[in-house]
Amino acid sequence: MSNVAYQVMWNRLISIVEEQAQALVRTAFSTSVREAGDLSAGVYNADGLMLAQAVTGTPGHVNAMADAVAHFIRRVGRENIFEGDVYITNDPWEGTGHLHDITVVTPSFHNGNHVGFFACTAHVVDIGGRGFGADAASVYEEGIYIPIMKFVERGTVDETLIRIVRGNVREPDQLVGDMYALATCNEIGQRRLAEMMDEFDLSDLGGIGDFILDNSRRATLERIAGLPQASADGGMTIDGFDAPIDLRVKLTIEKDRMICDFAGTSGLDKKGINVPLVYTKAYACYALKCAIAPEIPNNAASLAPFEVTAPVNSIVNAVHPAPVALRHIIGHMIPDTVYDALDEILPATVPAEGAGCLCNFQVSLRPAPGHNGTRSEVLTFNSGGAGARPTVDGLNATAFPSGVMTMPIEATEHTGPVIIWRKELRPDSGGAGQYRGGLGQYMEVGASSGHEFDFSAMFDRVDHPARGRQGGASGAPTTIARDDGTPMQGKGKQFVADGTRVVLGLPGGAGYGPAAGRDPELVKRDLIRGYISAESAVRDYGFDPQTVTDILETVARGETA
Repeated sequence: MSNVAYQVMWNRLISIVEEQAQALVRTAFSTSVREAGDLSAGVYNADGLMLAQAVTGTPGHVNAMADAVAHFIRRVGRENIFEGDVYITNDPWEGTGHLHDITVVTPSFHNGNHVGFFACTAHVVDIGGRGFGADAASVYEEGIYIPIMKFVERGTVDETLIRIVRGNVREPDQLVGDMYALATCNEIGQRRLAEMMDEFDLSDLGGIGDFILDNSRRATLERIAGLPQASADGGMTIDGFDAPIDLRVKLTIEKDRMICDFAGTSGLDKKGINVPLVYTKAYACYALKCAIAPEIPNNAASLAPFEVTAPVNSIVNAVHPAPVALRHIIGHMIPDTVYDALDEILPATVPAEGAGCLCNFQVSLRPAPGHNGTRSEVLTFNSGGAGARPTVDGLNATAFPSGVMTMPIEATEHTGPVIIWRKELRPDSGGAGQYRGGLGQYMEVGASSGHEFDFSAMFDRVDHPARGRQGGASGAPTTIARDDGTPMQGKGKQFVADGTRVVLGLPGGAGYGPAAGRDPELVKRDLIRGYISAESAVRDYGFDPQTVTDILETVARGETA
């Protein structure tokens, strides 16, 4: 078959898995999937090698899921793979890093022959246990564990599994609905694949699979071969739970591979912020691919030249039974750690540090004593600012590296008696620089009258804000307090009484390059938009105070400044 035909089929496979992902978005019960896109989808050959991934989704899911199908094959056994089967797990070490991610794998058959697999992952709002937070001391406390097993065998659902799951979680209808949505989206992928195979008269995926993997491998190796062969050290310090965490990496570029060694990184934490190696690998690979080969499609072959190692029982290579519920808090900091090293080898290539981890929180609501009301679990995803890039400002309130979307207020408030009283960009939170860091957000969170709640905080950058690059200033740190001014912790479950609100300042991204080099017209634009204050224009960018006053007065009169 011609290369042109294979290229058409490759594009078709990417379209198929994107339709698979969109089907999950449309059918999922959890707002984390429907509104934030915290999911992934992919198609694999019969050996379990990922051929294509959906554009919709997160690198932490899809790059971890790239290794997952091989575990399913090993656990289920090839002799037990049947048409009509659906497999499931939330194993943190053989899935995508914590119990709150459910991965579903479906073998794909065509004309009775096993030709490959479809896989998808979604983050679910509740998995039982202590709830989504860092408070557990072991994985056993973090929720129900589903080993790799059959959800459906030859078309028959395992009702015992369903009953066990329903009996162990706070939102059983929502979780079981998500399980069926995951299975359904794989089924849609299978239908589209069968149509493609009929159209191109394919009996298996061997030819197209070899074409995809060979070309992806060659293109990635060519890109690596063009880089300087060198080594550099990188690192950063972040908040941790009770004590700061040191992340350390040695990046080595060889002619045919790039190696990230996390020796020197802090050891395991007692609380649930530890990271299985599969998740560390996912984000280290993502960081490197973004920097050197962003246009090469993501698959098993394009990921293979990136190697990641870390000491066992370091915080980035946690083994069972370490608590790992909030593995994303550390995992989302991996790219900035890698970029600290890569900047030494490839200057003017990578951005300044950003907020890093998602600014998530979960609200467990219940009627206050003496009141009637509704119990509910509400999880919301929010973002701080992204770091400035070598030639352009950072993005406001945009998640990097996760790519997960900020959830709309309307969707959040629809899921329970929670009220978002305030949600707006945070002026002056982006680090000053020739290119300004992205802004964080202000949020104010409460509950409907007659309700109290536990607030599970999942924040970082409280004590260690994003650092600027090449002379840029740091971004603003995270702030969290009750509305009476009482400080709250950046991580952990904390009680909030009826009538009380939580006031948040989500962190800003750092600046790139010295502020003295910023175009005055960009400073003026930021001032007019309210991104920076008059004080910042004077202090950080050297504007004359009277000039600033004149600009603001002109805008106040409705005139063009």
